[in-house]
Order: sequence, then C-alpha cells, then structure tokens
Amino acid sequence: LSSLHLKEEKTKPDANGAVVKADDNIEKTEDEEKEDRAAQSLLNKLIRSNLVDTTNQVEVLQRDPASPLYSVKSFEELRLKPQLLQGVYAMGFNRPSKIQENALPMMLAEPPQNLIAQSQSGTGKTAAFVLAMLSRVEPGNKYPQCLCLSPTYELALQTGKVIEQMGKFYPELKLAYAVRGNKLERGQKISEQIVIGTPGTVLDWCSKLKFIDPKKIKVFVLDEADVMIATQGHQDQSIRIQRMLPRDCQMLLFSATFEDSVWKFAQKVVPDPNIIKLKREEETLDTIKQYYVLCNNRDEKFQALCNIYGAITIAQAMIFCHTRKTAGWLAAELSKEGHQVALLSGEMMVEQRAAVIERFREGKEKVLVTTNVCARGIDVEQVSVVINFDLPVDKDGNPDNETYLHRIGRTGRFGKRGLAINMVDSKHSMNILNRIQEHFNKKINKLDTDDLDEIEKITN
Repeated sequence: LSSLHLKEEKTKPDANGAVVKADDNIEKTEDEEKEDRAAQSLLNKLIRSNLVDTTNQVEVLQRDPASPLYSVKSFEELRLKPQLLQGVYAMGFNRPSKIQENALPMMLAEPPQNLIAQSQSGTGKTAAFVLAMLSRVEPGNKYPQCLCLSPTYELALQTGKVIEQMGKFYPELKLAYAVRGNKLERGQKISEQIVIGTPGTVLDWCSKLKFIDPKKIKVFVLDEADVMIATQGHQDQSIRIQRMLPRDCQMLLFSATFEDSVWKFAQKVVPDPNIIKLKREEETLDTIKQYYVLCNNRDEKFQALCNIYGAITIAQAMIFCHTRKTAGWLAAELSKEGHQVALLSGEMMVEQRAAVIERFREGKEKVLVTTNVCARGIDVEQVSVVINFDLPVDKDGNPDNETYLHRIGRTGRFGKRGLAINMVDSKHSMNILNRIQEHFNKKINKLDTDDLDEIEKITN
C-alpha cells in the first residue's frame, strides 16, 4: 500500500504530549494537569508488543435480537479474500482476540451493520476495523470508499501502519492521509480507496476542497471516540462529516471508555447500532497484601522507603507520587543512594515515556517512580510491589478509591501474590487510608520491621 507523500510531516497537532516546561515553583497536582488522553493512547500503542489477553467478559447487544449471533474462533471462518487472510497471518494474528470474535462477524455481515464497540488498547480492535475496511473496498474503483477518523496526526499514522501491514498482499489498494500539512492541489480528486485523517482536515477535504465525494463512502470508522470528544471542535466536525455520508454507509465507532458524553456522541453518529461492551471486571484485592508505614514527614517517608528497599528490589516495584515535583525529587534522592530507578514524568514526550517503560519491562531498572497521569493503562506483568509514596486523593482532597485500586491492581495480577505499601505522614493521610480501608472492606496492616521477612517471601 503506498501512501501520499506528507510534505510537512513536522506539522503536528498539540495533543500529542508535546514537551511542557514545568515551572518548579508551581506544584501541579495530577488533577490539575490535563490528562492528555491522546498521548496516553499513543503511548499504549507504542509499548504494546502483543495483544493483551483480556479477562473481561464481552457483552453483545444486538440491534435485531432475532438474528443469530455469530462469533468466530478462526479467521478462516470469515471467508476473507485470500490476500487479506495472508495479511492477517503475516501480522502474527493466529486466532481472533475476544473483541474480534464478536465484532468481525458483525462488521463483515451482509447487508452491512453498524457497530458501537468498547475496547481497551491492545485488544485488537484496530486490526478488526481495518479488516472490515479492506474487505469492503472495490480495488478497481479509484476513489475513496472508506474513511477513518483519528483524534491526532500520530494516531492516524499508527492506524495507517496497520492498514499498510494488513494490505501488503493487496498492491492495488492505496491509502491517503488527510492530515494537516498534506497539501494537495485544489480541484484534485483523490484516487486512493482508503482515507485516514483527523476531523478538521477530513471535513475540509469533503466539503470545502471537494477532494473526497462523501456520497461514495461505504465504511466510516470513528476511532478513539473518548479521545476525540476530549479535543475542542472534534465532536462537531465528526458529526458534520457523518451527515454528508450516504444512508447505507456502514458506521463503526470505537472507544476505550463509555462515559455518558461518549454514549451521547456515539448515538448521534451511529444509527441503529449493534453494541459490544466490556463487562466491568471485578478487580479483586484478595491476592494483594496491603500494609502502611507511619512516618512524620517526607524525609521519614524516604528513610522508610530506603529501609524497605533492600527487601523489594528482588522484584520490580512501582512508586506513585502525587505531583511531578515529588516524583522528580524522589527519583533523584534514590539515585543518589545508588539505586537503579526510572522516572516517568508528564513533561516527557510520548516516545521518551515509551522508552522508559520498555527499559523497566526488560528489567534494566527495577523501580519506576511515576505519577498517576503517566501510569494509566500500563501493564507490566512482573510488578509485584506497589508503593504509594503519596496516597491517591482527588482534587478536593478526598480518597480516590478508583485510583487506589488501579495503582495496586498493577500487582497481584495473573494469579500472583502482590504487595502494596502505603506511606502515611500525617493525621490527614491516616484518615484517607482509613476511608480507603472502609471502602474496600479490607484491613490494611501496619508494617513493622519484623514484617520485612514476610515481604521478602512475597517478592521472591
């Protein structure tokens, strides 16, 4: 698959986690730091070397409950064109992932059906909708037939890579990028069958510049809807594009989360949909031992951490701080003591963050110091210790139970035993911890030095 030459590839939207100068005098808390969803999504794509085997149950709500519900266990059952099946196998997919088992038969059904699907990063949804687009294209027709919207330039390029890989045995299929900086001559018509781009540029290409005839589009994919609606203007532009498409155009929308705002948006752009949702996984704390350490101030917390450090470095540990400033300070202090630590911080570019996570994954650093914003969605199988240097609180200073679960859920995964240690340095933080205990109805024991043997047992 060839793609249009991007003349100004350096022109990037701001939503890609560009370097932000952090003012040391202003201690930003995580909640004040705008969580850059697009950067998070890109980070997940960069660090995923393989599909995540999700344990979530998939819930399927059919538009027509009377029609039989098919799911497939192999790609052969889908009766794909041979060159597409070859492309799927060449990408290393041996069998469909959980989301693909249910989504692909719906996406490839005749007549075409619309779909709203919830899927996390790494579940194979990009490959699924790419397969649907490639299956619907008539290669002999030299005009756009499939349109895919992505929230940013970088995410569009990531999807483009999947299209190129999967379509590599289909040389007559061509791909164009409708992104800022890809300048075409006015009055030019596009001959590529698949167009992937960001909402603003795609809208221009369809309406003002008339490079694309929207009435000829057969498949419309709206990827990362939750990221899309977090970006100013994208929601409105996406709806305007959708309104230009023919009534029988297949609409496919994907989102990692399904909060109300995403639902409302999805229902505006996808009429009569089938719906695939992930049932909320009941995360359990049963395999995780939880402790707290009493200290009087930050320096005592650091001292306690150093005492525990010898016991924990056999395994890999993540240490969570509330602000970038504390995370930076802690990583520097640990390094001074001669410990191998990695720091994941909000002002790093996405590619830098991916490199840090990769090193941690490979065990080159045993300890990762981070803030919430950076650690969302990162799965490192070998983490067996999580330390809350600061307890998680929301912007009003109340316990953030969901973040607590999310943080300590990094350990004790895949049936292993895990360990969570909470640093308490004031009456206020003890109160927070007590409320967290009540919420989960799980006792958190005080850690004494005698328990270090116990810790070594868990982490060995």
